[in-house]
Amino acid sequence: MMADLIAWVMVLAIAAYACAGGTDYGAGFWDLLAGGAERGRRPRWLIDHAMAPVWETNNVWLIFVLVVMWTGFPTLFQAVFTALWLPLALAAVGLVLRGAGFALRKPTRRLARRRIYGAAFALASLVTPFFLGAALGAVAAGRVAVGTTATADAWANPTSVLTGLLAVAATAFLGAVFLCSDALRFDAGDLVDYFRVRALFAFAAVVVLAIVALPVTHDDARYVWDGLTGGWGLLPVILAGVCGVATVVLLLRRSYAWTRYTSVASVALIVVAWGLAQRPYLLPTSLTVSEAAGAAHTLRWLAIVTVIAVVLVGPALVLLYRLDTMGTLEPLTDSDTGAAKAPGDNY
Repeated sequence: MMADLIAWVMVLAIAAYACAGGTDYGAGFWDLLAGGAERGRRPRWLIDHAMAPVWETNNVWLIFVLVVMWTGFPTLFQAVFTALWLPLALAAVGLVLRGAGFALRKPTRRLARRRIYGAAFALASLVTPFFLGAALGAVAAGRVAVGTTATADAWANPTSVLTGLLAVAATAFLGAVFLCSDALRFDAGDLVDYFRVRALFAFAAVVVLAIVALPVTHDDARYVWDGLTGGWGLLPVILAGVCGVATVVLLLRRSYAWTRYTSVASVALIVVAWGLAQRPYLLPTSLTVSEAAGAAHTLRWLAIVTVIAVVLVGPALVLLYRLDTMGTLEPLTDSDTGAAKAPGDNY
């Protein structure tokens, strides 16, 4: 019972990171496609201002996932990081480059350096969700088991590649939807339709990739497929589709009040569906939740720490996200960031 509870805590934390971190990855994706310095100036200005208050906070969810995994399910942690060390290492490098690029781009005055930092931020925003998605696809396809050695087949297979591409498309969808609302609160009317169109194209990409994935997962990840199409996972899949369509309808009607909630719900529900489809396995079909669980007293303490974290940190995170979406938080000004100029930026 306790092991199942902790497993669901991990799934919900993954869903939170997919939504919160995914929105930031999506913003970076559109930063990559914004164009040259002049053409992309306005979209990148909005991306910088929209992400600034929360981008570091969103990575808390990933750290929480890792802590729960290695503490509550050490066998799972060992198996995943042994078999999938390469894609996970590439994702970690992407996280570092992405954070450094975003943090250093704004205060830098020299155009050449801004381009370097901006390219690092944008490219890493594409690479990181792809490799994280590929790792999840490898797990869902049953290619990871205790004792599995690191091979390219573990993650460079049809299910992993499609899951990685779906992760990129989903983050692009979330990012564009959020940037539509951000454009409104920053009085950037010219960018509302700019990102609205991109959100619609990103959703179309998600649908196309999902259709392509149907026969692939049927053959390559049969256990999860059965759970998603005929088991407990079917209901959240249907609800996710309804939320996705609702987001599109709201975007077409230019009604943005609820688009953030419906888009987040569509992505979060897919993660929940994946968790339900894998039951009772953490690694289909070789490692169950009970087999992977750590010692009973460790799980109890992990549950206690989780409750404490929710009580102490949860309200602060909710307040931060609320203030950010309301536009109450003020972005850093040029005078603020000017104090952090790199040597040579005055030249």
